Amino acid sequence: MIGRFWHILAVVAAAASVLTPSLADEQAISKCDKSPLTELTFQLSGSSLLWPCDSTKNIYVQSGRYVPRNVIVTRAQLQRDSAFVALPRYKQGVPFTLGKVNLKKGQCLTKIAPYPCWAIQEEGNCQALQSVVDIAVDQNGLLWALDVGIVNTLEQPIRRCSPKIVAINTADGKVVKSIDMSDLVTAESRLQFLVVDYGNDNKPFVYVADAGARSILVYDITGAKSYRIVLPKATCPTNDVLYIALAAQADGTSTLFFTYLSSSRLYSIKGEYLRVGQGAGSIVDVGAKPYGKQMVLLGADGGNSLFFRYKGENDIYMWDSETCFKPANLQEVQRGGDCRLSTQVLPGHKRFMWALESNFHDFISERTGCNGASIILHPVVRECDD
Repeated sequence: MIGRFWHILAVVAAAASVLTPSLADEQAISKCDKSPLTELTFQLSGSSLLWPCDSTKNIYVQSGRYVPRNVIVTRAQLQRDSAFVALPRYKQGVPFTLGKVNLKKGQCLTKIAPYPCWAIQEEGNCQALQSVVDIAVDQNGLLWALDVGIVNTLEQPIRRCSPKIVAINTADGKVVKSIDMSDLVTAESRLQFLVVDYGNDNKPFVYVADAGARSILVYDITGAKSYRIVLPKATCPTNDVLYIALAAQADGTSTLFFTYLSSSRLYSIKGEYLRVGQGAGSIVDVGAKPYGKQMVLLGADGGNSLFFRYKGENDIYMWDSETCFKPANLQEVQRGGDCRLSTQVLPGHKRFMWALESNFHDFISERTGCNGASIILHPVVRECDD
């Protein structure tokens, strides 16, 4: 049972929010706006799912396969006017673990539809998705889902299937790739996050954070090869949460930044080394975390900028990864808000950066009541001081 909550800890620690225009538009950041973008605020709820018909919903409710308060959205990816969302099966009663939301206009409560279909959501069917904990949509319109294969993580964990990475073509909703991860995972593995990278030859690679085995798993999709990059012990003082974020340079090169929550330092490794499985001598110590605080990576803007917050604090900061990692180069882009905490910062719809927020801390403590978790996806604008 050791480490059963590591992914849960990853989500809890990643809570706060941010939003500035995509690719760190400095002009927009320098401005402030008192009027919230209400038409671009989307409320999500486990009570607001899209069902094929009422009879199907009733069957799920009566059989215990649908418990609205047990559904929560923890990760998202935006593509034009749609959001793909991960709904991990942390508790019993989550009818589907990968969903889609229409962002064409703000609604009081937005319906979440299963994606790409109901058939692929069947719990216990290893050809289907069991518990998706992270997703990424790449430059070619492929959605990559990290399915850990374990359900009921917060109650009585059950390993339904081996962990896998599934790629879905968002143009037609068809599964184009399914990668069994059994060869690289160990008994200690705790898979938490994934990112997708492309080399100059336009071949895809998937990087997965394995906090339990102190590794970054690399999957060469085209070459059908995989590598395990074992991280130095110095980067991991204790069993912890392993955050990763990918920065992309204008010349097509990439750098993966990573850190454990309890580590005092931030590290990086270039994509060109990851893609050939070269870990030894390739990891760079980027620097000490400011003020000795524990830092939570929340995401990247698709370019050089990374977003983070400090543990226990809600203010969000942006750092241009082409500058030195020091307090003088960190820019506050959002001050802490209400009881909801951000689990992710991501680029997308209408050229904004977006925040996914929820009261995940209440969710895991059974304090959400009958209505379940409060979840909001919205653009973040910097507010003026009163």
